[in-house]
Amino acid sequence: MSRIAQLPNHLINQIAAGEVVERPANALKEILENSLDAGASQISVEIAGGGIKLIRVTDNGSGIHADDLPLALSRHATSKIKNLSDLEHVRSMGFRGEGLASIASVSRLTLTSRTAELPHAHEIRAEDGTLSPIAAASHPIGTTVEVCELFFNTPARRQFLKSENTEYAHCATMLERLALANPQVAFSLKNNGKSVFNYPAQTLAQRVGTIVGEDFQAACLPVDSGENILRVHGFVSKPTFAKGKSDMQFCFVNNRFVRDKVILHAVKQAYRDVLHNQITPAFVLFLDIPPELVDVNVHPTKTEVRFRDSQAVHQLIFHNLNKVLAETRADVTDSVSNAGDILHERILPKDTFSGSLKSENSNNYSNNQKVAPANYAAFRAPIQRNLSLKESRAAMNTYAELYRQDNELAELEQTRLNVAPENPKNNHVENQEYPLGFALAQLLGIYILSQTSEGLILVDMHAAAERVNYEKMKTQRLSGSLKTQMLLIPMRFQATHEERATLADHADTLHEYGLQLQDLGDGQIAILAIPAMLGQADAVALAQDVLRELACVGSSQIVEKLENQIISTMACHGSVRAGRQLTQPEMNALLRDMENTPRSNQCNHGRPTWVRLALTDLDALFLRGQ
Repeated sequence: MSRIAQLPNHLINQIAAGEVVERPANALKEILENSLDAGASQISVEIAGGGIKLIRVTDNGSGIHADDLPLALSRHATSKIKNLSDLEHVRSMGFRGEGLASIASVSRLTLTSRTAELPHAHEIRAEDGTLSPIAAASHPIGTTVEVCELFFNTPARRQFLKSENTEYAHCATMLERLALANPQVAFSLKNNGKSVFNYPAQTLAQRVGTIVGEDFQAACLPVDSGENILRVHGFVSKPTFAKGKSDMQFCFVNNRFVRDKVILHAVKQAYRDVLHNQITPAFVLFLDIPPELVDVNVHPTKTEVRFRDSQAVHQLIFHNLNKVLAETRADVTDSVSNAGDILHERILPKDTFSGSLKSENSNNYSNNQKVAPANYAAFRAPIQRNLSLKESRAAMNTYAELYRQDNELAELEQTRLNVAPENPKNNHVENQEYPLGFALAQLLGIYILSQTSEGLILVDMHAAAERVNYEKMKTQRLSGSLKTQMLLIPMRFQATHEERATLADHADTLHEYGLQLQDLGDGQIAILAIPAMLGQADAVALAQDVLRELACVGSSQIVEKLENQIISTMACHGSVRAGRQLTQPEMNALLRDMENTPRSNQCNHGRPTWVRLALTDLDALFLRGQ
């Protein structure tokens, strides 16, 4: 083995550059952060060849004194910290004193700067880590850093870079993140000589709309925990806006863009019962925290942080987002989607519409239908099979006759309840009083059709009832008032070994959720009581599903964490099923419950509960006025 030898400074700088400057976007970030630390209110960026050929950043900050220019390109030289105490309380974006030195060791760099007290600017050049003498230059107050031919002296590193377009995209993304965190600063970007954007100094809301998009701005909810030691503020998307991608998730800690598992988990927890688990929410969140409570010196790129009290951070974000999302209720101004566009897309292409209707119904309701009415099968037959015109008409006539009979039964039921049948034609005045209007009819035993002063509301009755029951059970569970209903005759079912073992382990937990079960010792389990609000549910299916849920959850400590998941399973059983015919009073009662229930725009599995079809959408479908 060779003798130990001290590495030359030039090689040390190149090794350090490999950690700090992975690609042009990292070099751009280091330079921009220096501009922000210098108090710049205007920053201009020029890029060529994806940042490989050229990165030029010009700011109007405080500038660098001429005598300090060589130090600015030296390792471990900084004006931002002087001792360990400063590091623990650092608020500046940069502090290591490695950024410019690392960039200078792998590029041809020119640093030009002027401070207010000097009559003119000064310039220093670095090539392959070698510094030139300081020279006079022409430049306004501020600094320009020009980086040419990045990685020209480390070809192996350059070979790992992607295409120029890809590298440019990373640079633009990096710049937009910093612009989002600093709306009070004006930013401009040119790529290969062409202007890409020019952001003036703006408010945070304006900058969010400019960068994240007007769609997000129109569909976001403001978040602000107030002025405290820990503060979270920003904007989160309504559940109806959530996307399947994570490119609209921006998280900043003390204005520094980070990727942090604690924060992301807290956000997901807040959305857990209003979004499908395959869909991610969009958000722009800022966490303000005393610098001594967070360690930003975890990674050279400074995109990872470590909190001293991660649980407090998690609780702060979760509770504030949960509170904001809980206030989203059914409102005609917040429909789940543009139903007109959806109908145009699915009705006009006949094959697309048929396949969509068939697959959606079979996936969502085949396991839920206990009693499927005859008219449901008759109506769907022409869609599912290639029937003759005569057969199709016969099926439709059967449906019409059964629908007429259903209406007669509904009127009889209303008479029995001493409730006058509602006349939808006379409800236009009342409809204005309720966001979801009044029920007109039930479609296929699945959807409620409701009329408002602005158009038509379509409600998935099972999804809507599931959310209502879920929120009621959560409230009762938290208050300790979840009532049980004793069964006059206990119900029995043949249990598996796993179900019996789960009952033995979690009998007390089941009792807390309103389920009283008893192992009869002969391979059967008896159901003695169920939650009172689920009195119409299939008690056996309810008990089996909850036991299965508990078996998957495991220990009692995890049960507490996944409590809402268990309540969700129970609420599903207590909700009206597809195929059940509802009277108009029942339908209207469900609509009123939705209007008064938090998060009622989605069921607790993340599916939308209703959509709105405005009169303008209907006019567009029938080409009225065109």
